[in-house]
Amino acid sequence: MTSFSDLSVPADLVAVLAERGITVPTPIQAATLPDSMAGRDVLGRGRTGSGKTYAFLLPLVARLTASGRKPAPGKPRALILAPTRELVGQIQESLAPLAAAAGLRTQTVFGGVGQNPQVQGLRRGVDIVLACPGRLEDLIGQGHCDLGSVEVTVLDEADHMADLGFLPAVRRLLDRTPRDGQRLLFSATLDNAIDVLVKRFLSQPKVHEADSAQSPVSTMDHHVLHLAREHRVPVLVDLASAPGRTVVFTRTKHGAKALARQLNKAGVPSVDLHGNLSQNARTRNMEAFHSGRATTLVATDIAARGIHVDDVALVVHADPPTEHKAYLHRSGRTARAGAAGTVVTLMTDEQVRDVRQLTRAAGIKPTLTKLAGASHPVLAELAPGERVLVPGGLEIAASGQELQAASAGGGRGNGRNRSGGRNRSGGGRGGAKPSGPKASSGGPKASGGAAPSGGGGGGRRRRGGNGGSGGGSGRPAGGNGGRSHSAASFSSR
Repeated sequence: MTSFSDLSVPADLVAVLAERGITVPTPIQAATLPDSMAGRDVLGRGRTGSGKTYAFLLPLVARLTASGRKPAPGKPRALILAPTRELVGQIQESLAPLAAAAGLRTQTVFGGVGQNPQVQGLRRGVDIVLACPGRLEDLIGQGHCDLGSVEVTVLDEADHMADLGFLPAVRRLLDRTPRDGQRLLFSATLDNAIDVLVKRFLSQPKVHEADSAQSPVSTMDHHVLHLAREHRVPVLVDLASAPGRTVVFTRTKHGAKALARQLNKAGVPSVDLHGNLSQNARTRNMEAFHSGRATTLVATDIAARGIHVDDVALVVHADPPTEHKAYLHRSGRTARAGAAGTVVTLMTDEQVRDVRQLTRAAGIKPTLTKLAGASHPVLAELAPGERVLVPGGLEIAASGQELQAASAGGGRGNGRNRSGGRNRSGGGRGGAKPSGPKASSGGPKASGGAAPSGGGGGGRRRRGGNGGSGGGSGRPAGGNGGRSHSAASFSSR
């Protein structure tokens, strides 16, 4: 069996991996490391969860250590570009122990937060910058960063960069890096847009494919549940109240917020993740999901792309995606690194044709079941275990900074604020009576006269029949005009 040492990974980095229980290279790592460790340009194609992150971090750290140069202020020695701030954070988590072992300094750069800490970090001199394209271009334009000393450049999730329209910025950034530097490009799929990058920026690249997005995952089971629109929320409540972590996908930001509120109201501790959240709220919600305080994450495609949470047992497409690449990337939140997982798509009558085309394009043959409601026995097969509901779900108080922003925006009147934060900093206190529907960026909750969640109480109850899901919803706070189709799907009429 091949080991990391066999692939020329330095002993100190092998020891760091071993401390984390990582001893056997994944297929994408075994395929690419011989070339990347030797300094060659590499194009690696592997699906989400295939181990791409270590496939580029290990050679990057090893080569920077071997070159022995010291970083100058504002001139990093390596650049990692990723499409989302969540993915930048995830890469940094994996990089931190490797960089510490090698004595390398790192700096993350992304929008949604103040730039001063990032500027100060660059001024002190860093070896590796992990960045989203937009904020990095801003800092370069302000004179805070120069890519002329970059020895290794990594582009992660290149296909998602293309989906988000980042390729022009990526090209401009890569043009600023030295032509003789090493470049590593990793992507789950390879289409014409990515091919343009490869031809322009990679020199005689070694191409490796392992566990690509088109490759079936033997440990992932795919199911389609054909049901009436009014049964979607009760079915989601049943699935999400089973043991284990669940990720639910919606098509729109408003749909994610509304559905998380409904799940909380029904007793499923849930948080949302979408583009309308502040960085503080995104971080807080992801911490709640990582820690297990929230058992369900309701997310949009863009927000969830790149997140890594271990042991996600179930992925549910509450809104079927519009194209097969999104389906594959959503589904990649489960069955990671050899673990088993289940993917469920909810399909109404009007979506039959679209879902059939979607699964065919994705190269999968799902099991189809027609449901008359949330009492169907297949739900217990898809998500086995005792259903547990927590009265009130999960309530996360907004930070003081968010409350100040809400107050400055004039959100007084009816106990709601427009920024999505709560007007009360303490959640679920005593018997305080809610004044109306509330929305929080951390686990929205529609109270609508329901009793507030207690401050701890430990009151968990078993789910009996279909009770508790009901219509499953309170009307979302905020403007009702121009509501999207997806949001309307998760709103009571």
